Amino acid sequence: MRKITEVLRLKFAAGLSHEKIARAVGLSKGAVNKYVSLAEAQGLSWPLPEGLDEAALEARLYPSRGGVRERVEPDYGAMHAELRRKGVTLQLLWAEYVAAVGDGAYRYSQYCERYRRWVKRQKRSMRQVHRAGEKLFIDYCGPTVAVLDGAGGPARAAQIFVAVLGASSYTYAEATWTQSLPDWIASHQRAFAFFGGVPELLIPDNLRSGVTKADRYAPEPNATYLELARHYGTAILPARPYKPKDKAKAEVGVQVVERWILARLRHQTFTSLAALNAAIAELLVELNERAFQKLPGSRRSLFERLERPVLKALPEAPYELAEWRRCRAGLDYHIQVGDCAYSVPHALAGQLLDVRLSGTGLEVFARGKRVAAHPRGSAGQDCTRPEHMPKAHREHHQWSPQRALDWATAIGPATSALVARQLQQQLHPEHAYRAWLGLRKAERSYGAARLEAACERALAINSPIYRSVASILKQGLDIQPPLPAPGEDADAAPPAHANLRGSRYYH
Repeated sequence: MRKITEVLRLKFAAGLSHEKIARAVGLSKGAVNKYVSLAEAQGLSWPLPEGLDEAALEARLYPSRGGVRERVEPDYGAMHAELRRKGVTLQLLWAEYVAAVGDGAYRYSQYCERYRRWVKRQKRSMRQVHRAGEKLFIDYCGPTVAVLDGAGGPARAAQIFVAVLGASSYTYAEATWTQSLPDWIASHQRAFAFFGGVPELLIPDNLRSGVTKADRYAPEPNATYLELARHYGTAILPARPYKPKDKAKAEVGVQVVERWILARLRHQTFTSLAALNAAIAELLVELNERAFQKLPGSRRSLFERLERPVLKALPEAPYELAEWRRCRAGLDYHIQVGDCAYSVPHALAGQLLDVRLSGTGLEVFARGKRVAAHPRGSAGQDCTRPEHMPKAHREHHQWSPQRALDWATAIGPATSALVARQLQQQLHPEHAYRAWLGLRKAERSYGAARLEAACERALAINSPIYRSVASILKQGLDIQPPLPAPGEDADAAPPAHANLRGSRYYH
């Protein structure tokens, strides 16, 4: 107010210009214009009325301020919570604050500065601002819980899975037997069901079940874990190795679960995993409803207000656990998975393929494209699909004794009898398949009638083998008169023939 008084003296008593007054007092020319205009509007000149001190002068020039200016402190805790919502900024909160308190509001710069001072007085973990519904931090507790065997066997150590939402710190915990992939995936599914939705990002630690290759710049999540993320419409962003700040929420969440759940269960004895999880679930409700020390509300109230409305909806169908492996197809175009062999298209022989194993089936992928699917086989069983074979192999695979007999019967009785004798004489039916293929080739070359005649002649000379039939056809003997049946007169005159010489030829 002293500068305003001096401005009025120099204006009305000394008669100086606004520009000279501004230089003399150290104000801008615009400020001088404003103060002079306010004084003239109130009918003030120089000298000022007697008894008009600085407070009275301010009340006269700014009647709407009611004299002494009183600032209304913002609710910094509520501001900190609101900033976790998507799209909420300090500028927006300041505008709402001004609309609520009017002239008692701080200017925007002071509003921001006072909030930053408040944040610095809080715990370091509060310096990170997590958007509602954005991140879920996942880890395991270090301590385990002993579960006794009801039958008197040795106790087993149960692992404690912890998942914490970033904006509200709403926490889920459960016990599993291991940290292996099936338990890891199942714990995620139960956590999503507990939250009633799915966040945008999953922030796991670099355990083997979640991350195949831990890398600061290009981590590689496990293939099954990636498939889970795709099913639920979320993404995986593993914490950087040796960077605990990346998963500070998980670290704090694990610490809270250890202090407020595991420590309280240390004197209890559990004989089953279900009993342990029931006790954890009961204490988990209490943990999430505990009031914050320096913030308004609790984990549950923040979750209900901030995060539940923005979480992604759960998919209609549950995720089916599937394990991914890499297998190389052998020269027999089969991959070996456990004790079973499964066929793939023969063109993929020798290639490295991705295999997805579920509880009921197996799928094979080449460069992301599914190339084969089989039901899970039992131990020692080979699963082969005919369409995966080359043509020659497919035909061989379809051979059977009955098929050979059916074909031979269609040719004629002699061919049928010859094939039957071949099948009987071999130790294994497959040993006769080569002869059968030769007979089929002979049919295509000479016709069914000549093949039937050749088989009849081969039976007559007691040589039911493929080479005899082939020789008969090649020499044309099948078109000669048939040989005498067994038992016929051996002295009968031979048939007339140009090459018959008679007994006189040798005299």
